[in-house]
Amino acid sequence: MQGGRAHPVEDPGRPPARGPVPDPEDDPVAQFCAHARASASTVERIGTRADAPRAVAEFLTREGLPMHGCIWPALAEGDWAGAGLEFAARGAGSEDKVGITGVFCAIAETGTLMLISGTGTPATVSLLPETHVALVPASRIVRCMEDAWDLARGELGELPRGVNFISGPSRTADIEQTMVLGAHGPYRVHILVLDT
Repeated sequence: MQGGRAHPVEDPGRPPARGPVPDPEDDPVAQFCAHARASASTVERIGTRADAPRAVAEFLTREGLPMHGCIWPALAEGDWAGAGLEFAARGAGSEDKVGITGVFCAIAETGTLMLISGTGTPATVSLLPETHVALVPASRIVRCMEDAWDLARGELGELPRGVNFISGPSRTADIEQTMVLGAHGPYRVHILVLDT
């Protein structure tokens, strides 16, 4: 209250007014891939979700990584075993070196993944393992952060308690300004963009 008058409070259910947003590029998928690579993620484009187990197996083999770990329960129905993978549908534990998730959406402007925490999408799968593999449908790539929040409000109604934004591997330069990957989470993020 200033000068004896109460200031009106914005309706918390109404989306906030948008600030200035940069002009969008023509191809949000290509923009997302470029920005994700600039954030030290590796990115591969594949056909469909059915192609994901094979693509994950090839990536893990190429990198010399374990062929087992944890996966979002929401993604468990894929033919992971048929690709030679053993991924348990659960939250991550200290023994898991690889975690596989989907995304709520991805943001082209920054190459960022937006993940919503829930029973079928536990946050630990993207945060605890050394390697995070994310499946990103091209249809879920939005142009900017404002679009991501609009999508969440529109599809979820009430915003969830946990929302995580991931822009590449975890990193810090706290000690002598030397960049270290994996200090507070995965030091490797591999993104599979699903074209359909």
